[in-house]
Amino acid sequence: MSSERTLILSVDRDNDIGFKAGVSSPVIGREACLDTANRLGLVDPEDSDVNAIFQAIKTYDELKARGEDVRIAVLAGDHYNSIEGDRKISEELRKLVWDLEAGECILVTDGAEDEFILPVIQSKIAVSSVQRVIVKQMPNLEGTYYIIKKIFEDPKYARSILIPIGLAMLLYAIGSLMGNPQLAIFIVVGVLGVYLLFKGLGLDEYLNYTFRALQESFVGGRFSFFCYIGAIFLSILGIIMGLTSFLEWYTSDSGLFFQACSFIYGSVGYLTVAIIVAFAGKVIDVAQNEPHILARIIVIPFYLTALGVIAYGASVYYISLGGGIDFPIGGIDGVRILMLTTAIALVVAFLGMYVQKTVGKNAKYALKQKTEKKKGLRSKG
Repeated sequence: MSSERTLILSVDRDNDIGFKAGVSSPVIGREACLDTANRLGLVDPEDSDVNAIFQAIKTYDELKARGEDVRIAVLAGDHYNSIEGDRKISEELRKLVWDLEAGECILVTDGAEDEFILPVIQSKIAVSSVQRVIVKQMPNLEGTYYIIKKIFEDPKYARSILIPIGLAMLLYAIGSLMGNPQLAIFIVVGVLGVYLLFKGLGLDEYLNYTFRALQESFVGGRFSFFCYIGAIFLSILGIIMGLTSFLEWYTSDSGLFFQACSFIYGSVGYLTVAIIVAFAGKVIDVAQNEPHILARIIVIPFYLTALGVIAYGASVYYISLGGGIDFPIGGIDGVRILMLTTAIALVVAFLGMYVQKTVGKNAKYALKQKTEKKKGLRSKG
């Protein structure tokens, strides 16, 4: 591979070229990149990716005029899922570097978000320069209007900002109409706190992955689709029962951990069954379509069941220690339940390890038999 050829690369991490302009990634060559910029500019003239692509073309023309061996391309990720998008960019770049025989790269980006992809780019090709395109902005008042307008129009930002704000306002209005504004404030703060935890811990990405798995199972006509639907309803029921338990055992002087345990006490059984049902469908699908990886996932329902059993025992024990509430389980019984659930959880976990080991041995034996059968057929041929 020649180390003299330079790749001018523009990265559209959130895939505006595909989402807005209908252009598939990768886009290779000056004319194709110019057409992509024009199409995106006609759909959304305010999109900064248009300027980034034009800057990449300008850099390409300048280096080409100096007699350098250069190529130009635009790669795009995913509009909704940044993890899958980065993986997509990584795989496309790997093929692109091999096909174009590029030795180094000049990365052209429209802002800080696309520069998050820099480590991925550097893992595939040496980056000799990074050009960040900064678009000249309007005066402050008009710039603020532009930002607000962008939030309302772009579904990506609207989902992240407008939905939690609208939900919080709706919950507060309902609580005020019920004559309990303090409870309304408590619920609003709790909902916003859960949302911020989801975003901060990256759980929203896994939620998107869950919805995609549901869609793929439905399109593929797999058994797991019905299990996923059942698991969703069980999860909703578990959350309702958890909130009911929370309100039943709630006291003004109870601590945060006690309140969390009261929610777990009412919800953990339903949530555990929901997870088991979902993974049961996944295990059945894998057994039918990908039996070689069955041993890798079959242990997960056992471990999750063990965690659910331990969580139930711990919540019962902690609530039973709280004074001033009419909890049906006393302190001594709470200790016994904690010890019993811990023992059951250990048995379930060891059972999962045994099942995983057995399934793994059977899979290896079946693969060995299949390989020997193929060798036998080849030798006869």
